[in-house]
Amino acid sequence: MKTITTVVHDIIRHQPFLDDAIARDIVNFSGLAADIQPQVEKEMRKPVKQGSIIMALRRYAPKRTKIDMKSLREMGDIIVRSGITEYTFLNSKTIIANKAKLLEAVKDQTGVYLNYSSNYQESNILVSTSLTDLVEKCFRSEVRVSIKEELSSITIGLPKNSSQTVGLYFYIFKLLAYEGIPVFEMISTSNYFALFLEKEYINKAFLLLNEIKK
Repeated sequence: MKTITTVVHDIIRHQPFLDDAIARDIVNFSGLAADIQPQVEKEMRKPVKQGSIIMALRRYAPKRTKIDMKSLREMGDIIVRSGITEYTFLNSKTIIANKAKLLEAVKDQTGVYLNYSSNYQESNILVSTSLTDLVEKCFRSEVRVSIKEELSSITIGLPKNSSQTVGLYFYIFKLLAYEGIPVFEMISTSNYFALFLEKEYINKAFLLLNEIKK
Protein backbone atom coordinates (compact mmCIF):
# COMPACT_ATOMS: atom_id res chain seq x y z
CA MET A 1 0.00 0.00 0.00
CA LYS A 2 1.34 3.41 -0.96
CA THR A 3 1.99 6.02 1.69
CA ILE A 4 2.90 9.68 1.27
CA THR A 5 6.38 8.93 2.55
CA THR A 6 7.05 6.07 0.13
CA VAL A 7 5.69 8.08 -2.81
CA VAL A 8 7.80 11.16 -1.96
CA HIS A 9 10.95 9.10 -1.44
CA ASP A 10 10.41 7.26 -4.73
CA ILE A 11 10.05 10.58 -6.57
CA ILE A 12 13.32 11.88 -5.10
CA ARG A 13 15.27 8.67 -5.76
CA HIS A 14 14.45 8.96 -9.46
CA GLN A 15 15.87 12.49 -9.65
CA PRO A 16 19.61 12.18 -8.90
CA PHE A 17 20.32 15.91 -9.11
CA LEU A 18 17.62 16.59 -6.53
CA ASP A 19 18.80 13.69 -4.41
CA ASP A 20 22.30 15.18 -4.44
CA ALA A 21 21.00 18.63 -3.44
CA ILE A 22 19.07 17.17 -0.48
CA ALA A 23 22.18 15.28 0.61
CA ARG A 24 24.05 18.59 0.64
CA ASP A 25 21.25 20.23 2.69
CA ILE A 26 20.70 23.06 0.20
CA VAL A 27 17.04 22.45 -0.62
CA ASN A 28 14.09 24.53 0.55
CA PHE A 29 11.63 21.83 1.60
CA SER A 30 8.63 24.13 1.42
CA GLY A 31 9.36 25.05 -2.18
CA LEU A 32 10.15 21.46 -3.11
CA ALA A 33 6.95 20.21 -1.47
CA ALA A 34 4.89 22.67 -3.50
CA ASP A 35 6.72 21.62 -6.67
CA ILE A 36 6.14 17.87 -6.31
CA GLN A 37 2.68 18.12 -4.72
CA PRO A 38 0.80 17.51 -8.02
CA GLN A 39 2.90 14.41 -8.69
CA VAL A 40 2.36 13.10 -5.18
CA GLU A 41 -1.39 13.66 -5.42
CA LYS A 42 -1.47 11.88 -8.77
CA GLU A 43 0.26 8.84 -7.26
CA MET A 44 -1.90 8.88 -4.13
CA ARG A 45 -5.07 9.61 -6.14
CA LYS A 46 -6.27 12.08 -3.53
CA PRO A 47 -5.42 15.58 -2.22
CA VAL A 48 -2.26 15.74 -0.10
CA LYS A 49 -1.27 18.59 2.22
CA GLN A 50 2.08 20.25 1.67
CA GLY A 51 2.86 19.80 5.36
CA SER A 52 2.67 16.01 4.97
CA ILE A 53 5.05 16.17 2.00
CA ILE A 54 7.50 18.33 3.97
CA MET A 55 7.48 15.77 6.80
CA ALA A 56 8.22 13.00 4.30
CA LEU A 57 11.08 15.04 2.84
CA ARG A 58 12.57 15.55 6.29
CA ARG A 59 12.55 11.78 6.81
CA TYR A 60 14.47 11.25 3.57
CA ALA A 61 18.11 10.43 4.28
CA PRO A 62 20.07 10.07 1.05
CA LYS A 63 23.53 8.61 1.23
CA ARG A 64 25.90 11.37 0.21
CA THR A 65 28.63 10.20 -2.12
CA LYS A 66 31.87 12.10 -1.76
CA ILE A 67 33.41 12.91 -5.12
CA ASP A 68 37.18 12.52 -5.27
CA MET A 69 38.06 15.93 -6.76
CA LYS A 70 41.78 15.12 -6.71
CA SER A 71 41.12 12.20 -9.04
CA LEU A 72 39.08 14.42 -11.36
CA ARG A 73 41.92 16.92 -11.57
CA GLU A 74 44.26 14.11 -12.62
CA MET A 75 42.38 13.55 -15.86
CA GLY A 76 44.67 13.56 -18.88
CA ASP A 77 44.76 15.66 -22.01
CA ILE A 78 41.55 16.75 -23.66
CA ILE A 79 41.48 16.21 -27.41
CA VAL A 80 38.83 17.76 -29.63
CA ARG A 81 37.99 16.33 -33.04
CA SER A 82 35.43 17.62 -35.52
CA GLY A 83 33.88 16.24 -38.68
CA ILE A 84 32.41 12.97 -37.40
CA THR A 85 29.40 11.11 -38.77
CA GLU A 86 27.45 8.45 -36.90
CA TYR A 87 25.67 5.54 -38.63
CA THR A 88 23.35 3.04 -36.99
CA PHE A 89 22.43 -0.19 -38.81
CA LEU A 90 20.23 -3.11 -37.88
CA ASN A 91 22.23 -6.24 -37.20
CA SER A 92 22.12 -8.94 -39.86
CA LYS A 93 23.93 -12.10 -40.92
CA THR A 94 26.18 -10.06 -43.19
CA ILE A 95 27.02 -7.05 -41.04
CA ILE A 96 30.17 -8.56 -39.50
CA ALA A 97 31.53 -9.34 -42.96
CA ASN A 98 30.77 -5.79 -44.09
CA LYS A 99 32.50 -4.43 -41.01
CA ALA A 100 35.57 -6.46 -41.98
CA LYS A 101 35.45 -4.90 -45.46
CA LEU A 102 35.44 -1.43 -43.94
CA LEU A 103 38.35 -2.16 -41.63
CA GLU A 104 40.35 -3.66 -44.48
CA ALA A 105 39.70 -0.59 -46.63
CA VAL A 106 40.94 1.90 -44.02
CA LYS A 107 43.79 -0.08 -42.46
CA ASP A 108 46.47 1.95 -44.23
CA GLN A 109 44.84 5.35 -43.80
CA THR A 110 46.21 7.69 -41.16
CA GLY A 111 44.53 10.58 -39.40
CA VAL A 112 41.00 9.19 -39.76
CA TYR A 113 38.59 8.24 -37.02
CA LEU A 114 36.63 5.00 -36.90
CA ASN A 115 34.82 3.37 -34.01
CA TYR A 116 32.52 0.37 -34.26
CA SER A 117 30.25 -0.94 -31.52
CA SER A 118 27.18 -3.13 -31.41
CA ASN A 119 24.55 -4.67 -29.20
CA TYR A 120 22.19 -7.55 -29.84
CA GLN A 121 20.00 -5.48 -32.17
CA GLU A 122 21.99 -2.65 -33.76
CA SER A 123 25.49 -1.72 -34.84
CA ASN A 124 26.92 1.76 -34.48
CA ILE A 125 29.71 3.28 -36.56
CA LEU A 126 31.38 6.63 -35.86
CA VAL A 127 33.70 7.75 -38.63
CA SER A 128 35.50 10.77 -40.00
CA THR A 129 33.31 12.48 -42.55
CA SER A 130 35.91 11.66 -45.21
CA LEU A 131 34.98 7.96 -44.81
CA THR A 132 31.23 8.32 -45.32
CA ASP A 133 31.31 7.28 -48.99
CA LEU A 134 33.24 4.15 -48.01
CA VAL A 135 30.75 3.32 -45.23
CA GLU A 136 27.85 3.77 -47.65
CA LYS A 137 29.54 1.41 -50.08
CA CYS A 138 30.45 -1.29 -47.55
CA PHE A 139 27.04 -1.26 -45.86
CA ARG A 140 24.80 -0.62 -48.86
CA SER A 141 23.03 -3.94 -48.35
CA GLU A 142 22.26 -3.24 -44.68
CA VAL A 143 19.21 -1.55 -43.18
CA ARG A 144 20.25 1.89 -41.98
CA VAL A 145 18.39 3.06 -38.88
CA SER A 146 19.83 6.57 -38.67
CA ILE A 147 22.64 8.88 -39.68
CA LYS A 148 23.89 11.94 -37.81
CA GLU A 149 26.37 14.28 -39.45
CA GLU A 150 28.59 17.11 -38.22
CA LEU A 151 29.34 15.73 -34.78
CA SER A 152 32.41 16.66 -32.76
CA SER A 153 34.14 14.64 -30.07
CA ILE A 154 35.98 15.37 -26.85
CA THR A 155 38.34 12.60 -25.76
CA ILE A 156 39.70 12.69 -22.21
CA GLY A 157 42.40 10.61 -20.59
CA LEU A 158 40.99 9.02 -17.42
CA PRO A 159 42.86 9.19 -14.10
CA LYS A 160 44.52 6.12 -12.65
CA ASN A 161 42.12 3.68 -10.99
CA SER A 162 39.20 5.51 -12.58
CA SER A 163 37.10 2.34 -12.40
CA GLN A 164 37.25 2.64 -8.60
CA THR A 165 36.44 6.37 -8.49
CA VAL A 166 32.85 6.71 -7.32
CA GLY A 167 30.81 9.38 -9.09
CA LEU A 168 33.34 10.21 -11.81
CA TYR A 169 30.90 10.09 -14.71
CA PHE A 170 28.02 11.39 -12.61
CA TYR A 171 29.95 14.56 -11.78
CA ILE A 172 30.91 15.22 -15.39
CA PHE A 173 27.44 14.56 -16.77
CA LYS A 174 25.88 16.65 -14.01
CA LEU A 175 27.98 19.66 -15.01
CA LEU A 176 27.09 19.19 -18.68
CA ALA A 177 23.41 18.87 -17.83
CA TYR A 178 23.41 22.01 -15.66
CA GLU A 179 24.88 23.94 -18.59
CA GLY A 180 22.29 22.56 -21.00
CA ILE A 181 24.78 20.54 -23.05
CA PRO A 182 23.26 17.35 -24.51
CA VAL A 183 25.53 14.36 -25.07
CA PHE A 184 24.72 12.63 -28.34
CA GLU A 185 26.95 9.59 -27.77
CA MET A 186 29.58 8.32 -25.34
CA ILE A 187 32.31 5.71 -25.67
CA SER A 188 34.49 4.55 -22.79
CA THR A 189 37.56 2.33 -22.51
CA SER A 190 39.85 1.54 -19.59
CA ASN A 191 41.95 4.67 -20.02
CA TYR A 192 39.89 7.07 -22.13
CA PHE A 193 36.35 8.19 -22.66
CA ALA A 194 34.92 10.22 -25.50
CA LEU A 195 31.84 12.40 -25.66
CA PHE A 196 30.18 13.09 -29.00
CA LEU A 197 28.30 16.36 -29.24
CA GLU A 198 26.64 18.49 -31.85
CA LYS A 199 29.24 21.01 -32.99
CA GLU A 200 27.44 24.02 -31.51
CA TYR A 201 28.12 22.70 -27.98
CA ILE A 202 31.74 21.63 -28.35
CA ASN A 203 33.48 24.84 -27.30
CA LYS A 204 31.34 25.29 -24.21
CA ALA A 205 31.86 21.65 -23.21
CA PHE A 206 35.63 21.89 -23.70
CA LEU A 207 35.89 24.95 -21.46
CA LEU A 208 33.75 23.29 -18.80
CA LEU A 209 35.75 20.07 -18.74
CA ASN A 210 39.02 21.98 -18.75
CA GLU A 211 37.90 23.88 -15.65
CA ILE A 212 37.54 20.60 -13.75
CA LYS A 213 41.28 20.04 -14.01
CA LYS A 214 42.16 23.42 -12.50
